[in-house]
Amino acid sequence: MQKLLSRLRKAVTDYNLIEPGDKIAVGLSGGKDSITLLKLLNAYQKFSPEPFELLAITIDPGAGSNFSPLTEMCQELQVPYYLFKTHIQEIVFDIRKEKNPCSLCANIRRGALNDNAKKLGCTKVALGHHKNDAIETLLLSMFYEGRINTFLPKTYLSRADITVIRPMIYIDEQQVISLAKKEHFPIVSNPCPANGFTKREYIKNLTYDLEKDIPGLKNNLLNALSNTEQLNIWTKEEKES
Repeated sequence: MQKLLSRLRKAVTDYNLIEPGDKIAVGLSGGKDSITLLKLLNAYQKFSPEPFELLAITIDPGAGSNFSPLTEMCQELQVPYYLFKTHIQEIVFDIRKEKNPCSLCANIRRGALNDNAKKLGCTKVALGHHKNDAIETLLLSMFYEGRINTFLPKTYLSRADITVIRPMIYIDEQQVISLAKKEHFPIVSNPCPANGFTKREYIKNLTYDLEKDIPGLKNNLLNALSNTEQLNIWTKEEKES
């Protein structure tokens, strides 16, 4: 826990993720990542040099999951908890009948999370994306879209008038898995029909396989994301008319 807190604090410091007076909503899906983020921020709040409020929001996509374990956990942590029910699964699978549902589902869930956080007076929304997520997003973008792109540690969304932060970008997924097992997290299972059968899952497995042959692969890729001084990409020269 202390190692993870140290890495979270470094991310907060490096990218100025938390400012005095912030009211931060953690997007609590019930998975290992979001539970880890909530527990880390709850612990960090006790010694943070920047005083801030913390609450948790769950967006129920309407898949029949039982979120009562999250209610109990938040009560133990003394973190205000809000559950908002939606019809996202019905929209994505029954009405739209999406063949590639993940992008649409994620966009609707993020919109619902941001809107409800704003209504609750929050200045920031914290998401549980870790180091592996950043790397997987980078590789997905390169392999399937032909561009170098991944999410940012901190993003201001002008339409929603809220800032999204990702305090776990320096934390490895294996550390999250170990903590979840050690502390017996009340993980809520994901009943989504597409769970485990996505391009992201393929890329995730690929990175684990590659790291067996290339030790330090994930750290090198993460470092490349912030190494702007040695960014060398092709630029086309404008022709004189």
